[in-house]
Amino acid sequence: MVKNACQFIYRLYADGFRQMTWGRTLWILILLKLCVIFLVLKLFFFPDFLKSHARGDESQFVSRELIEQAITPDTTPSADPN
Repeated sequence: MVKNACQFIYRLYADGFRQMTWGRTLWILILLKLCVIFLVLKLFFFPDFLKSHARGDESQFVSRELIEQAITPDTTPSADPN
């Protein structure tokens, strides 16, 4: 029963992708947009913070930063509910 259901679902999608006309163009467009979002924007807007601040030993930098964050109180202003 499960095997028949899996075969039915596979055939449904396989036939659907075979018969697509505009769908292929749209999938290519979607993949291009994802490449732009994840590859290009990451390069320009999300620099590698760890490499620029760690200066060699990344694990020591991360543990030091975590300890400092745990020790120092939160300095962000809290919203007063009253």
